[in-house]
Amino acid sequence: MHIENTLRLDFKDVLIRPKRSTLTSRSEVDITREFKFLHSPVRYHGIPIVAANMDTTGTLEMARALAAYGLSTALHKHYDADTYVDFFRNLKEKHTAFYSLGIGEHDWQKFRDVMTRSENAVEYVCIDVANGYTEAFVAFVKKVREAYPNVVIMAGNVVTGDMTEELLLAGADIVKVGIGPGSVCTTRKMTGVGYPQLSAVIECADAAHGLGGRICADGGCTVPGDIAKAFGGGADWVMLGGMLAGHDEAGGETVEENGKVFKRFYGMSSKNAMDKYAGGVAAYRAAEGKAVLIPARGPVDATVQGILGGVRSACTYVGARRLKELTMRTTFVRVGMQTNDVFGSSGS
Repeated sequence: MHIENTLRLDFKDVLIRPKRSTLTSRSEVDITREFKFLHSPVRYHGIPIVAANMDTTGTLEMARALAAYGLSTALHKHYDADTYVDFFRNLKEKHTAFYSLGIGEHDWQKFRDVMTRSENAVEYVCIDVANGYTEAFVAFVKKVREAYPNVVIMAGNVVTGDMTEELLLAGADIVKVGIGPGSVCTTRKMTGVGYPQLSAVIECADAAHGLGGRICADGGCTVPGDIAKAFGGGADWVMLGGMLAGHDEAGGETVEENGKVFKRFYGMSSKNAMDKYAGGVAAYRAAEGKAVLIPARGPVDATVQGILGGVRSACTYVGARRLKELTMRTTFVRVGMQTNDVFGSSGS
């Protein structure tokens, strides 16, 4: 047994301190990013916000809606192969959609089938498991990299610098960071395992950038300010679930109660998801997600505009003309504690 006494923080524990700025309008801020990757020769240009690969958010309809703004969607893995082939063959901006898969043999064979039939139309891949610390996961990342050297691989989830480095060296271009922070994730309650998300982002970004890799902050963002904090902490991408759930383009059952319309939103390790895709919760495991009803929110456009406006505004408060500069201009101030401590982000 070992206890670490170093302070770790979530998004709610800090605010970004304003700084002198020469910007006169939010319209002057460029929130697109251009990336080259550690392994893939693909070059990325877009707004690095991505819808989570949950069947309630990572839908084809969401991908089409977000692509209009330059954002991306990690499609959930439960469409059939024909649907993926048709979608990726006709996808104009390849960076706007990730193909998601687990590490099972069925996932692997389905992905190979889609790649063959689409003539390698998929350029961005999200290899997603709840626990990215297993040898089997690392080995699978290596297998995908060896088989498809040109694809951009996002892999996770992890929350520490050492495993971030291992996944990058195994072939990942982007490491997905977050265990337990999602609004419908119950991993922390069910297992006691997790890591405060802002500290995870800062530490993993520092590790990744030292090797020329990238990270995606996955989970814990409930308002646009949290997204700005994630970017300020060094995240290259930010993945959103709950903030995009409940919209017309999102999945999930529509429910009417007391004259009001809701959409069901649930974690992919919840009983709802396992009943739907695995015939129930296996006897050897417990559900690590929950289901909630979210008031139907209409088209996603207004939410996207609010998110992008919030991030632009955060940049103006610290004098960052480009999103790339936000982490270098960020100083976090701890809140809700009897302290005057102020500290900077990773600055990577």
